Amino acid sequence: MKKNLIPVVKFLLLSVIAGLLLFLSFRGISFKIVYNEIVKAEVGWVLLSVFISLIALISRAFRWKLLIEPLGYHPTLKNTTYAVAVGYLANLAFPRLGEVTRCGSLGTAENIPFNKLLGTVIVERVLDIISLFICIVLVAIVEFNRLGQFLKKNIADPVYLKLNQILSSVTGIIALVLFIIAVAFLIRIFIRNQRKKSASKWAHIINGFIKGLISIKDLHKPWQFVFHSVLIWSLYYLSVYVCLFALPFTSHLGLAAALFLLVAGGLAMSAPVQGGIGAYHLLVSQGLLLYGITLENGLAFATLLHSLQLIMVIITGIIALLLLFLQKKNKPLQNTASAV
Repeated sequence: MKKNLIPVVKFLLLSVIAGLLLFLSFRGISFKIVYNEIVKAEVGWVLLSVFISLIALISRAFRWKLLIEPLGYHPTLKNTTYAVAVGYLANLAFPRLGEVTRCGSLGTAENIPFNKLLGTVIVERVLDIISLFICIVLVAIVEFNRLGQFLKKNIADPVYLKLNQILSSVTGIIALVLFIIAVAFLIRIFIRNQRKKSASKWAHIINGFIKGLISIKDLHKPWQFVFHSVLIWSLYYLSVYVCLFALPFTSHLGLAAALFLLVAGGLAMSAPVQGGIGAYHLLVSQGLLLYGITLENGLAFATLLHSLQLIMVIITGIIALLLLFLQKKNKPLQNTASAV
């Protein structure tokens, strides 16, 4: 019973955090003004941004396919695309659940061991972190002052202020100590539970996981892999850039601003909340302030872009889930027919 409650508590806790971030983003802001600005968006640019994001999804699915092939499996691009879309949808329930879900979806559809797929997804995540870091370096080069102001205002100052508040009171220090003890206790329980697992079972899982991790060194088409790794983030960047033209108050912003917003959005999507909700609105709108865009207009742009991604993830995820279900349902019939 307690184990069943853990996911519920986790979901509620993350939802509260997302709600708090949204509250902080929109505090003192008129929703009517934000809404009125959003409805001014030019549909053509909006649809183009969505289309570019869809291409990025397919490119990511193709890159994943390239990572899986050295393991001796050859999934179809159709199924890897479905699995990636389902994974994006799962992330709206719990952050990082998507990685597990897409491995499970593709593993079922293509009969590939889950642990091997998980290793390839870890490789992808590492590549994404490297790609985001490269984007941060590029922003640091072209927008050094703005990036410094942004990081100081939205990360360094809030963390310093919160720590200062905690350490300046006895209650805060006690709360911090209790928090550290609680974390240490949970880690100890986790380690103890892992030791109770079967050693052979874990050896099998770890072995498959390592094989998935090192699949990158045996790529059959390394240049295609590099091409899609660059293409994915170029498309992310392009989807942000074209969306700037959708609203009159951001249409004058250039390529550097789009790169800055890509970094701000990337950092927000890394936050431990469902789909970056709240964090995306907060960081992107604060980033636009540095370009002279009002907070209301910045929130309008952030809400528009985030909503587009959210709607796309929900629609493509549900369609992919249905198609995978129908495919699985029809498999026995196809096998029977071929046997006859």
